[in-house]
Amino acid sequence: MRHPAPLIEPGICYGRLDLPLHPDADVEGMARDPVLAGSVRVWTSPSRRCRELADRIADVLSIPLSADPRLMELDFGQWEGKPWNDVPRADLERWAADPLGFRAPGGESGAELLARVTDFHAGLVPDCIVVSHGGPLRVLSAVLRGEPVDLLTPPPAIGTTLEITTGH
Repeated sequence: MRHPAPLIEPGICYGRLDLPLHPDADVEGMARDPVLAGSVRVWTSPSRRCRELADRIADVLSIPLSADPRLMELDFGQWEGKPWNDVPRADLERWAADPLGFRAPGGESGAELLARVTDFHAGLVPDCIVVSHGGPLRVLSAVLRGEPVDLLTPPPAIGTTLEITTGH
């Protein structure tokens, strides 16, 4: 599941900023999604916008909850909190040309994101719920499906529940 909308103005790079949820976020509705029935554990990014939803899911389903920093969003370094329009166009073009190797100033590369999410996947058990962010869920979804990871594909929409059935 991707976290509900955070409380921040549109167009701002917020990667690892620890933001509260938007007041209109439907945490209760997401936590009661019938597709979650039968799950045995909730894993979550420690970020508040994920943790609030994960806490409610664990309560509703009476299952254990674990926070794991490997599920945090990509660290955008000095871009965090800035409008995307203020990020130099040349940097965005370098990122698009090399999403695995590029890192924003003071941030994390796509290869580092891929490595930590792949490491998380190695210990994942069936029938669990993962509450995270667009970047990690883009990686985890591809790995679970046995597909190549493409860091330039659109992430799951905010507040989306993805059901992935695998042989893992």
